[in-house]
Amino acid sequence: MLEKELETAIELARKAGDLILDYYENGFVIEEKFSHDNFSEPVTEADRKSSELIVSHLRAAFPFDGILSEEEIDTDERLFTKRVWMIDPIDGTKGFVEKKGDFAVQIGLAEDGEAILGVVFQPINDRLYYASKNGGAFLVEKSGEPQKLQVSDKTEFSEMTLAVSRSHRSPRMTKLVDHFGFKNEYQHGSVGLKVGIIARQKADLYIHLSPRTKFWDTCAPQIIIEEAGGKLTDLFGEKIIYQFQDVQNHNGIIASNGASHEKAVATLKPLLNNFSRLRVIPKKV
Repeated sequence: MLEKELETAIELARKAGDLILDYYENGFVIEEKFSHDNFSEPVTEADRKSSELIVSHLRAAFPFDGILSEEEIDTDERLFTKRVWMIDPIDGTKGFVEKKGDFAVQIGLAEDGEAILGVVFQPINDRLYYASKNGGAFLVEKSGEPQKLQVSDKTEFSEMTLAVSRSHRSPRMTKLVDHFGFKNEYQHGSVGLKVGIIARQKADLYIHLSPRTKFWDTCAPQIIIEEAGGKLTDLFGEKIIYQFQDVQNHNGIIASNGASHEKAVATLKPLLNNFSRLRVIPKKV
């Protein structure tokens, strides 16, 4: 099941990775793109070319599937297809621009709004994560043999490692760390790669308070962490459904080893109240 889809996604992630590394080593122009509320983030030709490569091949291989890519114009067409590919051609463009190495190609597939397949490829370390529904999650490093992924079983926050971003910490995240009592942190860029380190037991929990991640940030990582025995939901513990016109994860994300998930959601709740954070209810078209 999903063998052709998985094989195609892995091949395209690796090809896109080669293309991105060429820009990484030989230079690129950095531009800015703005969201509807004037929020800016970097974008490069590498982002666009990676997207073009992946999208064109997926359209040829699976002509009846919808496609959503960060660097392509979104249309309502995907809302009327059973399956939708969700692509982040460079997850962690900031890490790419700053030559930090912690960026990845992400290709996810959702069916009826549920993540069913995911590939996250880190070109710099030749590290490939992949998973399909009921097929397990695996890691391939430097083109070696696939290693089955399994999350930790830790439930005490003081003994757990929190995956965090490299960027400057917000006051709210400082409050969160103190509130939970975390003593260990693992800094990494890219949503997909932070979820990957949980699947590898390098970390146990990742809490992303920002409402700015999109479907292409979470689709592929979600199925990978779930097939490794973990869980990914919004901050309120609700399932993320990839079937809406609005692709923004307004309610943030929390990814865990599964064993600690309900406890983490409950522990987070008073903080969200303190932050006056109310759950946004997605609206269907």
